[in-house]
Amino acid sequence: MIFYKETNFGDEAVIGRIPMGWKVVRIDEICEFKRGFSYRSDQITQDVTNARFFTINDYEKEGGFKQNGERLYLKDEANVDSDFILNKDDVLIANTDMSRGFIIGAPIHIENVEGKLVYSMDSTKLIFDKNEIDGKFLFYLLKHEKVRRKMKTFAQGTNVLHLNHELVKSLRIPLPSLSEQRGIVGVLGVVDSVIAKTGEVIAKTERLKKGLMQTLLTRGIGHKEFKDTEIGRIPKEWKVVKVGEVAVEVYRYPTYYNIKYVSVNEGVPEVRGELIKENGELEEDLNKYRFISKETSKRFERTILQEGDFVLSVRGTMGKVAIVPKFLEGANITANLMRISLDRLKCYPPFFKQVFLSDSFNKKLNDLSSQTTIKTIQAPRLKSIKIQLPPLQEQQRISEILSTVDKKLEIERSEKAKLERIKQGLMDLLLTGKIRVKVD
Repeated sequence: MIFYKETNFGDEAVIGRIPMGWKVVRIDEICEFKRGFSYRSDQITQDVTNARFFTINDYEKEGGFKQNGERLYLKDEANVDSDFILNKDDVLIANTDMSRGFIIGAPIHIENVEGKLVYSMDSTKLIFDKNEIDGKFLFYLLKHEKVRRKMKTFAQGTNVLHLNHELVKSLRIPLPSLSEQRGIVGVLGVVDSVIAKTGEVIAKTERLKKGLMQTLLTRGIGHKEFKDTEIGRIPKEWKVVKVGEVAVEVYRYPTYYNIKYVSVNEGVPEVRGELIKENGELEEDLNKYRFISKETSKRFERTILQEGDFVLSVRGTMGKVAIVPKFLEGANITANLMRISLDRLKCYPPFFKQVFLSDSFNKKLNDLSSQTTIKTIQAPRLKSIKIQLPPLQEQQRISEILSTVDKKLEIERSEKAKLERIKQGLMDLLLTGKIRVKVD
C-alpha cells in the first residue's frame, strides 16, 4: 500500500478541510435513521434465548462493542419486526446515555453476527448504500475525536442524555471514493488488530490476577491447617478483624463550600474519585488535579493524606480504591471519598490494597451501602466490615506476588494506550485526507 501527502484541499467538513477530490455530504443525504425495538422490561432476560438483545450497555466508552458486557436476551415470545434485526456491516449510534456523555452518539460497527441479534430503542441504525459507503469507514469517521465532541453537543437532558437526531442529520462529513474508504479501513484495521491482541493479553492477565487473589487472600502461602470463619475458610493462624480494629482513622470527606482554587505553585492537590485508576493507584499527572488553597487545606486537617493511606470512593461509584503515593503526601480528599489510615504495626498497606480491590470486599461494601438513588456508605458501616489479617510478614509476601502481576498489567495497559494514541493520530491524518492512501 502506498501513501502520499495531500497538498490540495477544498471544502470544510466537521473534521476539517478535505482534499479537492472528496465529497462533503450531510449524514442524512447518505443515511436513513432507524430507531431500534421498543421493548418492555418483562420482554428481556439474562437467560440465553434465540435472540441476543443489543442495548446501551453494549457500548464501550466513545464507541465500539463492549466485549465483557452483561448479555441480555429477548424472550422467545417477543414479536420483533425484521427491521430490528442486525446484519454484518451495520452501523449503530447510541441514542441515550447515563454515563456523563461518554456514550451519547457513539458508534458501533457490527463485524460478525452469530444467530439473531436485535437492537433496542437505545440505538439508531444508520441505513446506507453499501455499494457507496463502507460500514467500517463510517464507524471510524463517527469515532473521530471532532465528531465525538460535536455529538456530545447534540445531547439533551440532565441525568439521562438523549441525542437530538435532527442535529445529527445536519453533520457535514467527508466522503472519499469507496476504494479509498476501503484503503483507509485496511490501514486502521491493522492497528485495531494489534490493539485487540494486546487487549487479549490484558484480559488473560486479569483472569490470572483474579485467580491468584482468590487463592492467596483466602489460603495464603504454604498453610496446611484451616478454619471456618464468618468470612469463609482461612488459614488457622490468620485472624478475622473489623476494618475499624486495624484502622487508625476512617474519615469521610466533609461538604466543602466556597472552595477557592489556586494555581499549582500556590496550593495543595485535591484528590477526586475520577483520579483513581483501576489498578489501585492515583493519577501521576499533576496537571489533571485541581489545587485548593493552603488555608482551605488546613481547615480540613483530617482530610490531609499521608503516604500509605487509602482513598476509597463511597458514594455513587462504590469501591474504587487507591493507595496514596509519596508525591501526594499532604494532599486533601474531597468528592465522595473516604480516607483510611491503617495501623502500620499490624498492616502492610500494599497487601490491604489487594484486599480492598477484591470482589469479596466490594460485595460487602455494596451490601452495606444505603439503597437510595445514589449508593453511599458511612464510616461506621465501613469500620464494621470484617476482613482477614495474616501475619505481617505473610502480608508482605502475598503483596509481592500480586504486585508482580500488577506490573505486567501496567506494562500491557500502557502499551495499549500508546497504540490507541497512534491510532487516533492515524485516524486524523487518513480521515481528513492529509495523508492519502493510493488506490487503483
